Amino acid sequence: MLKNQSYWNIINESHLNLESTESHLSPVLHQLLLQRGITEREEIESFIFPKLEQLHEPEKISMIEKAATRIHKAIEEREKILVYGDYDADGVSSTALLMTVLNELGAECDFYIPNRFTEGYGPNEAAFIEAKENGFNVIVTVDNGISAHHEATVAKQLGIDLIITDHHEIQGELPDAYAIIHPKCSESYPFHELAGVGVAFKFAEYLLGFFPEHLLDFVAIGTIADLVPLINENRILAYYGLEKLSATEKPGLIALKKQCEIEGIVTEEDVGFLIGPRLNAVGRLQDADMAVELLLSQDEEQARLLAEEIQSINEERQQIVQQIVEEAEAMVDPNDQQSVIIVYKEGWNEGVLGIVASRLVRKYNRPTIVLNINSETELAKGSARSIPAFDLFNSCMQIKHIFTSFGGHAQAAGMTLRVENLAELMNGLNQIIREQLTAEDFIPVIDINYSIDVNDVNETLIAEINQLAPFGMGNPKPIFQISAQPKEIRQIGHLKNHLKLQFEHENGIMEAIGFRMGHLYPYMTPKTDITIVGELGINEWNGFKKPQMIIEDIQISERQIFDYRGKLIREYALFNKQHQRELALINMGNEQKYDIPKTMQLVYYTSDLTDIHEADALYIYDLPQDLSTLQTIVNKVNPYNIFACFEVEESAYMTPIPTREDFKWYYALIYHRKKLDLKIEHQRIMAEKQWSKQKIWWMSKVFFELNFVTIEDGVIQLESSPQKRELQTSHTYQQLIARAKIEKTLFYSTYEGLVAWFQSCLPAMQMPKEEMSYGL
Repeated sequence: MLKNQSYWNIINESHLNLESTESHLSPVLHQLLLQRGITEREEIESFIFPKLEQLHEPEKISMIEKAATRIHKAIEEREKILVYGDYDADGVSSTALLMTVLNELGAECDFYIPNRFTEGYGPNEAAFIEAKENGFNVIVTVDNGISAHHEATVAKQLGIDLIITDHHEIQGELPDAYAIIHPKCSESYPFHELAGVGVAFKFAEYLLGFFPEHLLDFVAIGTIADLVPLINENRILAYYGLEKLSATEKPGLIALKKQCEIEGIVTEEDVGFLIGPRLNAVGRLQDADMAVELLLSQDEEQARLLAEEIQSINEERQQIVQQIVEEAEAMVDPNDQQSVIIVYKEGWNEGVLGIVASRLVRKYNRPTIVLNINSETELAKGSARSIPAFDLFNSCMQIKHIFTSFGGHAQAAGMTLRVENLAELMNGLNQIIREQLTAEDFIPVIDINYSIDVNDVNETLIAEINQLAPFGMGNPKPIFQISAQPKEIRQIGHLKNHLKLQFEHENGIMEAIGFRMGHLYPYMTPKTDITIVGELGINEWNGFKKPQMIIEDIQISERQIFDYRGKLIREYALFNKQHQRELALINMGNEQKYDIPKTMQLVYYTSDLTDIHEADALYIYDLPQDLSTLQTIVNKVNPYNIFACFEVEESAYMTPIPTREDFKWYYALIYHRKKLDLKIEHQRIMAEKQWSKQKIWWMSKVFFELNFVTIEDGVIQLESSPQKRELQTSHTYQQLIARAKIEKTLFYSTYEGLVAWFQSCLPAMQMPKEEMSYGL
């Protein structure tokens, strides 16, 4: 048995009406739509085939007219306009988008991206002063500014008209800016979840007076990379933005796609895992200007060089992340009772700490804060990530007095605080978490949309599922459950840290890949049904396509027999965390012979059966003297997992049992010689009969037990008047036959035979209630 690591939430469909009037929809697609609350024909059509006409008019956003009028006035009067962006993919794409529009309108404009390390996120006073000195009278923020109260006041004092376009959470009062374009500040605007680039796009549309379809590739990048919900307008913008990105003619995006090795259709996964991280990498390690320059580039050679440089920066970023993750993990005690993880160190790169925090959340399932310490300023600055059950933003706002700066949303945040306040941060969050969460909230949850037979997985089904794309927040990729017996299981990757399963089905082979699941390989046993949950897709390699599942979790619900018979290297120590109670079965006196973990309780074949209780796992180190004793113990322990760890040093089964003719010859020799000194004579007998020394002594012992001979100091001679007795009545003879049978049944049997024998010993397995509630 292998327990699943997450809680499996099988979506309850009992309340859903599965009687579809949409006969062209497959049962799977229909059910997935119903789970999304999409039931009417019009809703289905608009979701599967979104239309640009479904987008809301930008006029509904408050203050957009005032902001546009000011921009047009600046253009007419040749006033300089500064686009003030942000260093992430959303901010970079927003900056490039608005710069493109302003250039098309003939504006005198430039952009400014603050340095993550020296300036931090959002507007700052020094940058505004510099902008004024350089002749800028209008500043337009994109993807930032909604919390820039002080900077808005500074802008007004400097005579700069500050236009804020943003989508982040509003903290209290609004800044005193010239205009604020923010969906959440607009009661009449129906959709409040646009990304920063989406807000910039709405402003661009209003400025241009027409729908700027040529900018949708920028919109797709920022919208998908910023992890906003891909519903409503975001779905439409991402849908058509990916189409535009697939056929883009922008040299910068073409060069970037080439570095990502993206050809043909661009998917949301390409943006999320390839394009977005590369654009983000620049701002994580240095000024993000290079990323904007790439997106704006009109020269193919310049774009190629910039894309290559960004690729190099991203590779460096990956190395830095891995190093910090390893250092941070070394600081975490998995048995710590703290509800939140806070790790910090001087010298950590602040630009990648959000990625590190995400990795730690995935590993430990606790809200995590990762901070860099600046010993000169005595400030701790970094990023935080949370688990679904815990609203990080609102919780931190309850203790906002300890931060010098703070911002974010429910699942992610950035913060700066004094080092002396770290203990208060830990205590404050621990208290809030204890008040809000239960132990179950720390178990990750996987929502399973559909249980499917492996024979039903094919390219047609996956094409139907992809009609729901683009997938993302608010429209997650469906998770499927498959139970089947894999044909092959193996570890893959240079470090053997990934898992690959192959399932045979009617149409060929379906593969399943478990990234970073290579450590589960020892938990797999041959010819065992395995249940996997994950996303379905197509693996294309060398022109061949085949269905594939990306595994999110694995479960084995049946008993397992682990075959370590005669093996020197055994990996069963890995199972300690899987089992609550483990028993080791050995012969009395063999305690020091085996390297038995201290967590296991020792049980002997001679133990009183009333002292033996049920356990999760039974490790059998020695063969029994009789099979019935082992049968009784196995039945009594009733384990989920059995580990056959025994070995045979002198095999009875592999030792040929002497024939009746062998006994007759040996008896005749003793009869004629009257007395035989085996210490001297055994060499001659071995040479003449090709017998082993063990065989000679064993036959001698049988004769002795039957009172045919006496043995004293190695000298054997006939009894004066032996009685006739059958060889089989000898205890030694019986013991060899029984031992051979035990070895044949338990040691020399096939794996299938071993499994069948143990299964015959065990009662029917019943799953405990607590494990059933854990998704089993």
